[in-house]
Amino acid sequence: MSADVKILENGVEVPFDVGKVVIEFFDSNIVRITHAPVSSWYIHSFVIVAKPKQVNVSIERVGNVVAISSNEISVYVDTKDYTIEIRFNGFLIKEVSRRAVKQKLYGEEFYTFEQIFEIEPDSVLHGFGQHAGYSAHATFNYRDRTVYLAQRNTDIVVPFVVSSSGYGILWDVYSMGVVESRGNVLRVWFEACDYLSYYVIYGPDLDRVIAGYRWLTGKAVMLPRYAFGYWQSKERYASQEEIVSVAKTFRERGIPIDIIVQDWRYWGDYGWNAFKFDEKYYPDPKKMVEEIHKLNIRIAISIWPIFEKKTEIYREAEEMGCIMEGGAEDFGLINVFKEECREWFWRKINEVFYSIGIDGWWLDASEPEVMPRLIYSTWQKTLDIGNGRKMIKYLNIYPLLETKAVYEGQRKTSNRRVLILTRSGFAGIQRHGVVNWSGDITGDWTTLRTQIWAGLNYSMSGLPYWTTDIGGFFSGNPDTDGYRELFIRWFQWGAFCPIFRVHGTYYPKEPWRFGEETEKILVKFIRLRYRLLPYIYTLAWMVYSQDYTIMRPLVMDFKNDKNVYNIDDQYMFGPFIMVSPITIPSTFDREIYLPYGTWYDFWTGEKLVGGRRARVNAPLNIIPLHVRAGAVLPLAPLTIESSNEYGNEIELRVYRGRDGEFTLYIDDGETYDYEKGLYALIPIKWIEKENKLVISEKRGLFNIGSIKFKVVIVDRGKGVGVEESKPDEEIEYNGKEIELKL
Repeated sequence: MSADVKILENGVEVPFDVGKVVIEFFDSNIVRITHAPVSSWYIHSFVIVAKPKQVNVSIERVGNVVAISSNEISVYVDTKDYTIEIRFNGFLIKEVSRRAVKQKLYGEEFYTFEQIFEIEPDSVLHGFGQHAGYSAHATFNYRDRTVYLAQRNTDIVVPFVVSSSGYGILWDVYSMGVVESRGNVLRVWFEACDYLSYYVIYGPDLDRVIAGYRWLTGKAVMLPRYAFGYWQSKERYASQEEIVSVAKTFRERGIPIDIIVQDWRYWGDYGWNAFKFDEKYYPDPKKMVEEIHKLNIRIAISIWPIFEKKTEIYREAEEMGCIMEGGAEDFGLINVFKEECREWFWRKINEVFYSIGIDGWWLDASEPEVMPRLIYSTWQKTLDIGNGRKMIKYLNIYPLLETKAVYEGQRKTSNRRVLILTRSGFAGIQRHGVVNWSGDITGDWTTLRTQIWAGLNYSMSGLPYWTTDIGGFFSGNPDTDGYRELFIRWFQWGAFCPIFRVHGTYYPKEPWRFGEETEKILVKFIRLRYRLLPYIYTLAWMVYSQDYTIMRPLVMDFKNDKNVYNIDDQYMFGPFIMVSPITIPSTFDREIYLPYGTWYDFWTGEKLVGGRRARVNAPLNIIPLHVRAGAVLPLAPLTIESSNEYGNEIELRVYRGRDGEFTLYIDDGETYDYEKGLYALIPIKWIEKENKLVISEKRGLFNIGSIKFKVVIVDRGKGVGVEESKPDEEIEYNGKEIELKL
């Protein structure tokens, strides 16, 4: 090996004409490539939490080429033309050029980087966070498209792309960027950084690619079980009396609900985000929370990172050096780049809100909304990242650090699971108990259509929990037939998003606001969501334990079927249920593609052969749902009205046609004791040739007591729809293995 190539523990360092490139394996299927334009540099990452494993690598040099390989990936560095090839399983990514331009921005020196890659033909590209709503570049497949990596309302930045060829690329860069795909060329540009690091993650299974991303950036923690029930919100409940009255109405009408949300301006005359309730409208906030809790409902509250200057909390933050100037004229932004300020932020949340029992945190405008004013200002505050003008390098990570403040603060305060809803995100935010929503979108059919793309790409970015303002934030009038139809279709689809949440402005959107006939349909889908909670909550466990993805583009499960590559309006919800939303007005049937295999119509029990297109019925009270043969689908009782009411009775629907299995997950739904093994796993297996159901011995330390399993073999007209079915067999299960011949 030439003396100018430095051997590292898991890789090599190769000098280039300007600076050097460092190749380091983090695992046999994950390699980091770093371009450093100067000789003295060090990596400090806000995103990466993994340490490199011991990887058996081989290094050799042939002529101008240095090759470093694990048993899964080979990287070839040409020291003559400075190209880099990454090869795995017959596929090739080639970094044909990169350029680092030193320049001065806002009085500080940075490098602007550009990379050009040649990538494989014919694959589809997904990820990059969420880009829809106002974005002109909204799309499902980023082939031959451009995406802008800058946080804003309706755009969530995650610099991670996943290819259907079985790999992903994660850039550990925080500045604004642009990615352009043209044919087999991928151009990547970042505005400001000191060096350029990116990770190539090989699958080839796409779930393994996502798992590699989560290993690098942090495991997605379990949300509380109530997060997967129904959320009711609006802009806004204007008084203590109103929000409690709405919560009581849900219970009086027997409509299931788990979370009600208090939006902004509860601070009234105290000033923007004053961390106070205006007593004129909220005379006793603690009593308000207690009354809502007595209804077996949780409450989340809107908190902003921006403080009006006239508030007491602004003055306290300013005295601590925890305000970033340069926002709107009368406001200041909390400085989440300093650890002491993050700790202070949680301390105030705890004192004012958590201490009275509020359950969840809606961190609104977390881009943050005032970012452009910050960048172009001349403030000189000292941050953990250095002089404030260096913010240009860290444009996109504000939401990561704001959620870090709340997550780490609550975890130090109690053992109750953190639940954060926030409008923006970044790579790694899944480790903070975060749900993202798609921002202040409009309520129209085109937006509904593009939201499906947004959610699927968000999920392919490694982030598991996502939702929308059902019906759009800027929404229509519930009294009009056109908007009622849109709301129904959006609501049906919303029941099959990871988080099921209604929000919007102008008009209230509780189910009874739309008239009796529409209310029946809406309540039907709320009940369906609650029936599916044993399935959905188990999927959440799979997210934590297996780095699973709940909302799945068809390419994740049918990668060998190229017919699915550009299907942007169907997806898998977990391993069993395919969802095909209706996104066109006055449409009561639609064409779907059925991947290879046998499928059941969820509503009728009709069996359909896959590998073809089919036209299916979709009257206004139906969203097309199809279940894979081999599914063992656990359902809660029809009568539950809260997520904590199921557990001792489960309907098991068995969809015959092939062997299948599902491992049901149960825990307390509230605490982090699952991290200590305090949970139960119940493996359930259907053996097709023997017509046999096996419920295996419980695993884990959680006491389940006795569970009644009502087994239903699905057939035409049997074991279908929302209603409970007459069981073929009933089993009392006490944790010991049971075999049932049917």
